[in-house]
Amino acid sequence: MKYLKSAIAITFLFLCLQLFFQTNFWESIEYSATDTFFRIRGSREISNDIVIVSIDDETFQSLDERWPFPREYYAHLIDNLQNAGVSQIVFDVLFTDSSTNFSDSILTEISAKYSNIVFAGKFVEVETPTYTKQEIITPIQSLQETSNPWGIVNVPQDRDGFVRDYTTKLSHNNDNYFSIGVLAAKPASMNYDEWMSGFKENQRYIYHGETVIPKTIGSRVKINYYGPAGTFKSIPFSHIIDDSTFTIAGFDIDSYESILADSLLKNKVVLIGSTVDELHDNFYTPMFSGKEMMPGVEIHANFVEMVKNKDFLKEVKFLYYLLAILLIVLLSSLIFNWVKPTKSVFVLVLIIVAHLIYAYHSFTENSMIYPILELPTLLVAVFIASLVTHYIRTLKERKFIRSAFSHYLAPELVNELLKKPNSLEYGGTEKEITVLFSDIRNFTTYTESHRAKETVAILKEYFTEMVNIVKQNRGIVDKFVGDELMTLFGVPVHYENHAYLACKAALEMREKLDELNKKWDSDRKDGFEIGIGVNTGIAVVGNLGSEQIFDFSAIGDAVNLGARIEAINKNYDTKKKIIISEFTYEQAKDMIIANYLDEVIVKGKTQSVKIYELIDLKK
Repeated sequence: MKYLKSAIAITFLFLCLQLFFQTNFWESIEYSATDTFFRIRGSREISNDIVIVSIDDETFQSLDERWPFPREYYAHLIDNLQNAGVSQIVFDVLFTDSSTNFSDSILTEISAKYSNIVFAGKFVEVETPTYTKQEIITPIQSLQETSNPWGIVNVPQDRDGFVRDYTTKLSHNNDNYFSIGVLAAKPASMNYDEWMSGFKENQRYIYHGETVIPKTIGSRVKINYYGPAGTFKSIPFSHIIDDSTFTIAGFDIDSYESILADSLLKNKVVLIGSTVDELHDNFYTPMFSGKEMMPGVEIHANFVEMVKNKDFLKEVKFLYYLLAILLIVLLSSLIFNWVKPTKSVFVLVLIIVAHLIYAYHSFTENSMIYPILELPTLLVAVFIASLVTHYIRTLKERKFIRSAFSHYLAPELVNELLKKPNSLEYGGTEKEITVLFSDIRNFTTYTESHRAKETVAILKEYFTEMVNIVKQNRGIVDKFVGDELMTLFGVPVHYENHAYLACKAALEMREKLDELNKKWDSDRKDGFEIGIGVNTGIAVVGNLGSEQIFDFSAIGDAVNLGARIEAINKNYDTKKKIIISEFTYEQAKDMIIANYLDEVIVKGKTQSVKIYELIDLKK
């Protein structure tokens, strides 16, 4: 039942934290953890099939032109790229507004000569007084009339401004518009219509032939980045158009001629886009380490490379993951409750480190994304809960021990017992102890000749003094049986000189009784005599009560022998009415004075036992 309640409590905590894990706050934390994995993994090998033609600072300086560039430049660019043998030209530059008729016609005329060009369009949100609507900005009509397709360049940003996903398509008025990255991933052997018609999808995946692309939200796909900004080969825009027919500002070296001679662009997929900050097409990505943002054109390049390599990031199936971590959390909670908090910390750290290593290995080797911080957070929460539970349980144990033993044990023994509460668990263990029995002689006769109230008052005064003596000598009062007092020495916390302390307590009890008898006599009250028996031996000691009633006691032959020795006290005329066994004598003989009395066979025993009269302590 205890474990069932604990499992229910842990499961409830688990479910509460799962709700927390769905919040935007936690999503940002988990994103940051995954980003860290990207940065630790660093750059990966790429195919070099993709080249970026960058509209960079060098291009602006070389062309000495204001943005946007004349479209004749792009026409010249297309011609030179085609002559260099590229397999595909993909623009991350918008030609959505008309320029001059001449410029537009030049670009259209060149574009119409080829069928491997992808132009760019864009979805934008337009604010109205009452609502926000989406509009599509398309390439100019003349470019759309060529045989070349166009795709969208929108890249989705998470709440923290980072780009982690890629939009494969957007829908508007029941029409689908693919991204330039999807179009750029087309194999050279296929035409665009055939390539785009092959894309199918359901809620979890996008399919194209044998290619299966896992989705996140809508038609978005996680980007498995190959490195930080600058990972892909980049050639300045100005270098491509700088041929013998084109003059640029400054030192004109006809860069294109060397590019052509070295076949740097042959059979390459070329993406053209801006990399300068001023055009605001740079983004934060998981690879950002505080130095350089990634141009949008390189984000598209990462997606194209990922699709061509079929190197997709996969997210673990939520239900399987949920069941797995719930099992880990439940098992961990059992461990945290079984072992001490100091050892639990080690277990906690070990599990967390193992989880992080496994998550990172799965990420780098299998492109699998696990929630990185959920399990550690759950484990820490369960660990804290176990600490609180342990603390509350310890407080209850300490309170119970103090209430149960403070009346019967010396304070220092109670404090020692508080350090070892497990010794009070149900059941007993064999220990060497010394047992002391004391009994009032002829008590039945005494009660018959005295009123009950007077008898009770006398007993209270007598037992109070006897218990104090027992406690002062590190003994424990086991029980009161009528007029008999049973006490134990050497428990519940073991100490070596328990036989001597029992003998010392017996002598002090005798002395205190003499004082009480004198006092009672002066008060015109009748006193009484007692007999004391002491024995040392192995007994079963522990909580020998029931699950409902706690009873710390001792049982066994050693206890029975102590009771028998006390009983035979009346058969011997000893000075102080204290008899000890040979076993107690052997352990305490260097510190006590005792006379040999007899060798007897007590009731219930078959072997004789030597008994001694306890006289005094050695000075």
